[in-house]
Amino acid sequence: MKKVALTVAVLALGLAACNKQDAANNTADTNVENAAVTDTNAAADDATANADAALNSAGNAVDNAGNAVDNASNAVANTTNAQ
Repeated sequence: MKKVALTVAVLALGLAACNKQDAANNTADTNVENAAVTDTNAAADDATANADAALNSAGNAVDNAGNAVDNASNAVANTTNAQ
């Protein structure tokens, strides 16, 4: 009888140790998912900001090139008019 009682006690402890803690696991999973979403959103925001900065830079370069052409044209006109 002692052997049966000991076996039952060991089995009960084993089952208690393996008891699922769904709430804790769900919370941990949710925290991981939220962190992943936050990281993804931050990366997307950074990519958008970098793309905007690159487009602004390219636009400024085009404007500067246009201004250089205008200046060169004015210089030619001024030289022609001076003669």
